[in-house]
Amino acid sequence: MDRTVIPNGSQAESPDARERFAQLCDLPQVTLVYVTGRHQALIKQAIADYQLPEADYAITDVGTIIYHIKNGTWHQLQSWHDEIDHAWNGYSHEQIKQLLADIKELSLQETEKQNTHKLSYYLPLQHDSDDVMSRADILLRNRGIAASLIWSIDEAANTGLLDVLPQNATKLHAIEFLQQQLGYTLDEVIFAGDSGNDMPVLTSPVHSVLVANASDDVRQTALRIAKHNGHADALYLANTDALNMNGNYSAGVLQGIWHFVPGYRDIL
Repeated sequence: MDRTVIPNGSQAESPDARERFAQLCDLPQVTLVYVTGRHQALIKQAIADYQLPEADYAITDVGTIIYHIKNGTWHQLQSWHDEIDHAWNGYSHEQIKQLLADIKELSLQETEKQNTHKLSYYLPLQHDSDDVMSRADILLRNRGIAASLIWSIDEAANTGLLDVLPQNATKLHAIEFLQQQLGYTLDEVIFAGDSGNDMPVLTSPVHSVLVANASDDVRQTALRIAKHNGHADALYLANTDALNMNGNYSAGVLQGIWHFVPGYRDIL
């Protein structure tokens, strides 16, 4: 959501882009899924503040919770909870928190940003994130805990963020799980993102859009890894040329749909 469909970065938003995005999402053949690090309350706030379309599903808290949203009611998918729970090897959130307490560079984020399968930390940019993640990974693996450590940067706050998740609770696995649950083929799914914690999806076989307001570092890394993984054709870089839009935020999402789904071009 942030800096992808929400224009809360430093770059300008294309006029009417969000409205055109909302109109597209209103089509009955379109299923909208928000994939975000935000928790439920912050998603609802963003929808209201930025006049975003209501979603059909939400993959939240960096992939650790999936909600089905119907008639304004949010229902957690128990099947996803069960899918990822075994990776903790019987350890609770509190026990894993105590295990990582000796890594002094890490400070816990606010309570509302934590959940059963997500430990979120601040990691100031002056620290060596690779070293910190390596030490955390060793502590977890020594206990048989299969975890993913997701590093990203909060540009607005100018600080680093580290999420500790079950290994199979990434955004990519959540998207693939929901795709299978809903019966969509790979060609019927398009993902859009802008930051480092989107990298597993951006460099996967899933058709993906990197919006134009993404940083040069993220853009270069995504291109390099996608090419290395053999999925360069599945990654589209939004730009200033397509659809007479600047490619930032939801304008980039629309450009990506234009690129990957020719059948929607008349609608767009």
